Amino acid sequence: MNKVKLEEVELKDLQVSQFYISNAKLEEIKKWFNKDDLSNFDAIPVKIIDDDIVMTDGHTRAVLAIMNDINKVPLVWESDDLSWDMYQECVKECKRQNIKSPYDLLSRIVDEDEYKDKWDKWCDNMQKEVKERRI
Repeated sequence: MNKVKLEEVELKDLQVSQFYISNAKLEEIKKWFNKDDLSNFDAIPVKIIDDDIVMTDGHTRAVLAIMNDINKVPLVWESDDLSWDMYQECVKECKRQNIKSPYDLLSRIVDEDEYKDKWDKWCDNMQKEVKERRI
């Protein structure tokens, strides 16, 4: 059983699993985000991977929270059975690029074309490599 109390975890304590943020997605979230009322803020799913508390989703929401001086948001343990070997590769690359928390993503907000070129293409290539290793 996990002993981490999610209500005590701050955004700075979370390891991210992506290393770019789409400005277009950020602008969409700004339309509904209310820093004074997080009741419509879906909890960010996390999972312990190699001793890190890793975000599996919600990176853009986390960045927007930080931009609004919020250091804690609702978190939930990831319940889906995802491709954890792929997440390990994502985390490994984030660490290689010195992207260790959502705070490090503040300087990695890019336009949609750059996001597709840098993040989506990297993901596609990584997924192909991981699938080939599985064979």
